[in-house]
Amino acid sequence: MDDYPRGSLDHNIPFLLTLGVSPPNSSSAHNPELSKSIKDQAIQVQSDLPTLDLPPAQALLHYIQERDASNLPCIAYEHQLRYRFRVKSAERSFLLPPRRARLPEGIEAPPGAVLHSPFSPLTPISPLYPDGLIDAQWTLKHQELIPSVVLCFYNLVSDPTQTTLGDNQIKSDVNKLRNLLIQAGYKIKLAIVLLSDPVGDHTEYLQDRIENIRRGCALDPKSVFLMPPNETHEDLARMAENMLITLYGAAMEYYKELGRHSRKKRGRGVAPPPTVPPTTGTSQTLSLAGWNVRYDFKSAVLAEYRLEMENALRSYEQAYENLLSSEVVELIPSWSPRWNEARLLADVIAIRSIRCLLWGAQNSAAVRRWQFHRERMADLVERLGRGTSNYGWEAWEARWAIVMANLMEKAGIPEFDPAEMRLYLIPEKNILGERLQPWEFLHHTGYWYRLASRHLYARRARARAMPEDDRRPPGSSPASHIASRGFTYDTFMCPEPHEEFPLEHMSYQGVDHNGMIIDCLSRALREFKQRDQIRLAAELSLELARELNLRQEWAKVVELLRPIWQNMAFRKERWPTLAEEVSWNLRTAASKVGELADVVTIDWELLDRGFTKRKNWQYDIAKSLQSTTPETKPLINIADGQIISPISATFVFRDEEGKAGQTTRAQLCLCSNAHAESAPIPFSRIEVRFNGSINTLVLKHKAEEDNRRQKHGTIVLCPVSLEDVTPNDREPTTEDSTEDDRGTELQGTTDLTLPPGQTLVFVLDIPLREQGEVTALSVIASLETESFDLHQSLKLRDMPNMTHIWYPTPSTRKRITRPVSPLSLRILPRPPKMEIKSEIKEQYYTNEAITLDFDIYNAEDVEAPSKFDALLFCDEDEASLTAPSFTVEVVSEDSNEDNKKSSTSSSSGRESKVSSYFLGDIQPSNTTTVRLSFPPIERPSRYELTLRVVYHLPTNPGTTIIQTAVYQLNVFNPFEANYELLPRVHPDPWPSFFDAEGIQPLSLPSQEDNDEAVVSYKGLTQSWSLLTRYASFASEDLKVVDLDVKVLRQSQPGQQSHGPQPMTCLITRRDPLPDQGKLVKPHTIETTSFDIVAQKLSLDDRGPAPLDLAMVIRWKRIPTSSPEQDGEEEEVINTTTLPCPRFSLFGIEPRVLAQVSYLSEGPDSLTPLILLRVIIENASNHFLTFGVSMDTSDEFAFSGPKLSAVSVLPVSRREVEYRILPTGLAPNGSEEKGEGIKVEVDGGDGNREKKKDGGERGYWIKPGLTVRDKYFQKVLRVIPASEGVKLDAKEGGFLVWVPTGASDEDGGEDGDV
Repeated sequence: MDDYPRGSLDHNIPFLLTLGVSPPNSSSAHNPELSKSIKDQAIQVQSDLPTLDLPPAQALLHYIQERDASNLPCIAYEHQLRYRFRVKSAERSFLLPPRRARLPEGIEAPPGAVLHSPFSPLTPISPLYPDGLIDAQWTLKHQELIPSVVLCFYNLVSDPTQTTLGDNQIKSDVNKLRNLLIQAGYKIKLAIVLLSDPVGDHTEYLQDRIENIRRGCALDPKSVFLMPPNETHEDLARMAENMLITLYGAAMEYYKELGRHSRKKRGRGVAPPPTVPPTTGTSQTLSLAGWNVRYDFKSAVLAEYRLEMENALRSYEQAYENLLSSEVVELIPSWSPRWNEARLLADVIAIRSIRCLLWGAQNSAAVRRWQFHRERMADLVERLGRGTSNYGWEAWEARWAIVMANLMEKAGIPEFDPAEMRLYLIPEKNILGERLQPWEFLHHTGYWYRLASRHLYARRARARAMPEDDRRPPGSSPASHIASRGFTYDTFMCPEPHEEFPLEHMSYQGVDHNGMIIDCLSRALREFKQRDQIRLAAELSLELARELNLRQEWAKVVELLRPIWQNMAFRKERWPTLAEEVSWNLRTAASKVGELADVVTIDWELLDRGFTKRKNWQYDIAKSLQSTTPETKPLINIADGQIISPISATFVFRDEEGKAGQTTRAQLCLCSNAHAESAPIPFSRIEVRFNGSINTLVLKHKAEEDNRRQKHGTIVLCPVSLEDVTPNDREPTTEDSTEDDRGTELQGTTDLTLPPGQTLVFVLDIPLREQGEVTALSVIASLETESFDLHQSLKLRDMPNMTHIWYPTPSTRKRITRPVSPLSLRILPRPPKMEIKSEIKEQYYTNEAITLDFDIYNAEDVEAPSKFDALLFCDEDEASLTAPSFTVEVVSEDSNEDNKKSSTSSSSGRESKVSSYFLGDIQPSNTTTVRLSFPPIERPSRYELTLRVVYHLPTNPGTTIIQTAVYQLNVFNPFEANYELLPRVHPDPWPSFFDAEGIQPLSLPSQEDNDEAVVSYKGLTQSWSLLTRYASFASEDLKVVDLDVKVLRQSQPGQQSHGPQPMTCLITRRDPLPDQGKLVKPHTIETTSFDIVAQKLSLDDRGPAPLDLAMVIRWKRIPTSSPEQDGEEEEVINTTTLPCPRFSLFGIEPRVLAQVSYLSEGPDSLTPLILLRVIIENASNHFLTFGVSMDTSDEFAFSGPKLSAVSVLPVSRREVEYRILPTGLAPNGSEEKGEGIKVEVDGGDGNREKKKDGGERGYWIKPGLTVRDKYFQKVLRVIPASEGVKLDAKEGGFLVWVPTGASDEDGGEDGDV
C-alpha cells in the first residue's frame, strides 16, 4: 500500500496533541508537512510559558506516548481497549491550517463570494479546483494537522509569594490558547495537566487554587487534571489511564460533531458555487453527484475515527456506487488527470471498505469485495480506459493483490498465526449456506503474494513485448507517435513505457521487475513453508531460484534449492522434468560457489537415462570436477533413495537353505541405467553387507582379462573367488576412518568397470560358518578418482512384485519363486554327533535333594573342546514360584582337576542357568559325566531342564556345533493328609474361680527354648484328639520312619511374641511306629491320632485361642540298587511338613460333652451296662442354669434324672450321669466299631450294620437327651467326647455304641447275639 498517497489508507484514530513538555524523540514530535500556500496562511497557536523539564512531566508524557495506537492491528479483537489515540508532542506552539483560504494574488473575488477551506475544490489554491473530488490532503488534515484534543502541561508554584502570580500566568496562557482555537474556527477540546511542586502544601488550599484556575479559564471540570507529587509508577499509570479515558470521550464528541456537519451539508442537495468561477480548462465545476461522493467519503472517515465500522462501511459503499455511476466517472474523459484521480479514489474507498469488513471478521465478504472491485475496474478500464492488455493493468493487478496481503498483515488475524497451521478461514455464518467458490475463502497472505507475482510476471512479459518505438523517450519520437502511445498504454500509478522498460543504450534504469518478483516470491515462500505446504513451497522456490539466477546470486540459489533437491517430492513421484530443472539450476550455482560435493552428486544423478540428455554435455562422472582443482579431496556418501541412482543392484541366494561348514552360491547383479553414450563407470570397490553370520563381502577392482567371464548381449557373467581377509591383512580404504572396527571380510578381485546399459553378474561361492538366518542388506558401490571419492549405498529390497532372476548362463535366466525372500538364507547347524544320555525318574519329591547325572558321549572322529550350558525353566504360571539354583560339576574319573571345579547357576525369576561351563577336550568315543545337584525344593512344581553341549572340531574351528537335550523335572508332594480335631474330657478338675491362688499348675513343659524359669500355667485346661489320615501320592513304596505334630503358632495375630505364650500344648502320639519304620504303598490311606492337652496361662484369659499345627513325616526311599549301596541310601531321611488348618480352642460359650464307659463288658455279657456322663462347662463369668431332660425309649432303659435343673457357677463344670441298659439287638444285624473309620457293608429297615477289621460288633442307639439354657431357651448341642459316641448327621442329636461281642476274623456271616 506504499504506492498510494500518504495518509490515504491510514487507519484513522483520534489525534491527541500535547503541549508544554519536550518530546523525547523526533518520531513523536509534531512536525506536519504543509504546502507553502497553506503554511503562509496557517494560524500559530503558541503558549507563552516555558517548557517543563520536570521528571514527573517527562514520565507522564512517556506513559501517554507508549499508549499510541497508531500501530495496533486493525481488527475488532483490539476494540476492547478503552481508548485509542494517535499521540504527538509539541513544546509550546503548533500550526493550524486556515479555516478559510485567501485568494491568490492577482485574483479578485466577485461580489458576494464566500471563501472556503484550502482543501476544498471550491478554492483556487486547491489542487482539486475546480472539479476534483477529494484527495489525501483532507484525511491528513484531521490525522496530522488538526488535533481533537490539545493537552497542556503546567507547573503549580509552591512558593506562597509566587502562587498568585503563577496561577494568573496559567489562567492567562490557557485563555490565550482557547481564544486562538476559537479564532481558528475549530472546536478542538482543550485540557490541562497541573503538576504540583513536591515541596509545596497539598491540602485543601491546593484544591482551591485548582478550582480558581478552572473558573478563570472557563474550563469543564473534566478538562483539568492534577498530578500529585512523589507518585509511584502504579499511581502514575492509574492517573494517566483515567485521564486518557476522559479525554477519549471528549474526542468522540469532537468527531461526532464533524460527522453531523458533513451529513448536514450533504442533505442540502445543492452544489455550492466556487469562490471564483473557473476560467481555464473545461470551466466545469464539480457536480452534485461528485459532492455527494465527497460528503459520503468524509462521513465514512469520521465514522472510522469513532470506530463505528458498520456506519463507515455503509458510507463507503454509497460513495463507491456514486463514484462509479454514470454521473461521475463516466463523464470524465480518460485522458484527463481527473480520470486517474477517480480511479485512485475508487481504490481507496474499496481498500477502506475491505478493512472495515476485516475489522468485523467478515472474511469471505472482504474477499468478495476485493474481487468485486477488481472486476468493476477491469470493466471500467476496458470500456472507458486503455484496456487490460498492457503492462499498466498488470501492474495494478499485482498492486491490488499486494494490498490485500498488506491489509491482512495490518489486521493481524490471530487465526492466521503460523502455529495454527490454517490455510484459509471458514466463512461467516450469514453466507455459510451459500455455494462459495474456493477463491472466495480468505487464504493466508502467501496466497496473495503468489497471485501478485503472477501478475508481475505478466507485467514484465508485456513490458518486454513493447516495440522499440514505444520505448523511446519523448524527445526522440515523433509527436504523432507519442500521441498514439498515450492512448495505448495505461500509466495509472506506473511509469511511462520508456521508463518501464527503456532501450538498452539508455543511461537510466527501468523498473526492477526482477526485484519486485523476488520480493513477492520470498514473502509467499515464507508463508507456505510455515504452514508445511511442501509442494507449493517447492514450486515457489524453483521460481525464486530462476529469478536469482538472473541476478547471479549463486549463494542464495544454493541455499534455496539444496533443501528441495535433497527432499524433492518430484523425484519420488517420478516427475523428471521438474527434478531435472532443479538439479541443473543447483549444479550451476554450486559450481560457482565451490560446493563440489553437490556438483558430483548432481552429475551422478543426471547420468540416469530417465532424465533428458543435454546436448554437448560430457557425461563422464570421473571428469565431473575436471574444470576445478579442489584444495581437499571431497568424500561424497550418497544414501539409498537420496537421489535417482544411475545404477541398481540385486542379490540372490540360489538355495533356500545351507549347512554350516559348507558353501552356498549367490549372484550379485549390478545394472547400469546411464545414458547410452556416457562413459563407463570405473568402480574401485563393491561391498555387500549382511545381518547374520556371513562376513562382509568385498569385491575389488582389478583390470585384467578373465577367461572365465561369459557375455551375451548386455549380460556379463563374472565368477569371483573369495577368501577370508583379517583386519591386519586388509588394505586401507577411504572408509577406514569411520569403520575401524570391521572384522574379517570375504574379499575377491575382478574387473568392476560398468559400461552403460550393461549388467554385471558376479557369481559368488560364500562359505557358511554359523547357523541362523542371514539376509543381504545393502550394496555399497565406491568410485575413487583423483579429484573425489564417491560411495553409493543401495538397499536390497524384496518387494512383492519384484522379480528375482538367476542367470545359469548369460543367455538363459530363470525366476526364483520361494516362500521366503531370495535375499535370505537359512543356515542349518552342522549335525552334531555328541550324545547326552541320562536316566531321569518320572517323579521327584519335595524336601528331597535331587542329584542328576548326565553322560556326554563323543561320537566324533576327533577330540572336541566342549562347553556345557544348562537352563532350568519353571513351567508353573504362579508368580511366586522361581527356579532354584543348582550346581554343575564333572564327575568323570579321567577328568583333570580343573574340570572338577563346580559352577553354581544364576537364578533370575523363573529361570536358572549355567552358561559356558568348560568340559575340556572330550576324546573320541569317550564319555564325560556331568552332575547337576539341586537343593531340596519345598513346593510341588514342574521344570523344564534344557542341556546344551557347544563344541567345535579342530579341523573346522569356525563352525560351532550344538547338541541339545530337553528333560522334564517333575517335583510332587509325596504325602497329602486331612485332619479332624475331636474334643475330649480332661480328667483333672477345673480350677475354682474363687480360689485362683490355690490352682495347681499343669505338668506341661514350656514351649520356649531358653534357660528361664518354667512358667506356671493356671488357666483352663482342655483335651482334644487329633485324628490324621495321610496318603502317599508317590509312584513307589516309601518307608515312614517317624510321625509327629508340631505347634507352629499359639499366639493370636498381632500379639507380640516376647514373653510367655498365652497357651501351652502337650502333644503325644497314640500309636507308635515300628522301630524299622512303616511301609506305605502308593495311593493308600493310613490313620494315626494324637492327644492334645492345652492350658491357658491365666484363668482370666478364657477367650478363643487359635492353634496352628503341622504334621511332620520323616521318610526315606526304599533302596533299589546293589546291597553295597543300600546302607548309604537308607541314611538319607527326608522330612515333609504338611500344614494343618487352623484350629480354635477354648471359648466363653457353654459346652456340653458326652462321654460313655461300659460297666460290664465281657465275652458272656451281650447287653453291657453303659455309663453316660454329660459334662456341662461354663467358661463365662455368668451364673447359668440348664434344664436337662432324658426321653424314654424302647431301645434302652436308663437310670438318672429324667428332668432336672442344673446350675453351673462361673468358670466351672457340672456332670450328670445316666446308666443305660439296652433292651435288645438290632433287627437286621449289627455293626462293628472301628478306629475312626466306619465302612458300611449292608443295611436294613431300621438299624445299620457296619464292621471293620479288628473292630467290635454292636449297634447304635440314640438317647433322647436335651440340654436347654433356661435364660435364653436355647438347646445346646451335645458334643461327643469319647469313643462310643458320635453325632447323628441325618437326624441330629448323638448316638451311643452298644457292643455285642467280637467280630469274626474270617469274615463269615454274623450269628444271633
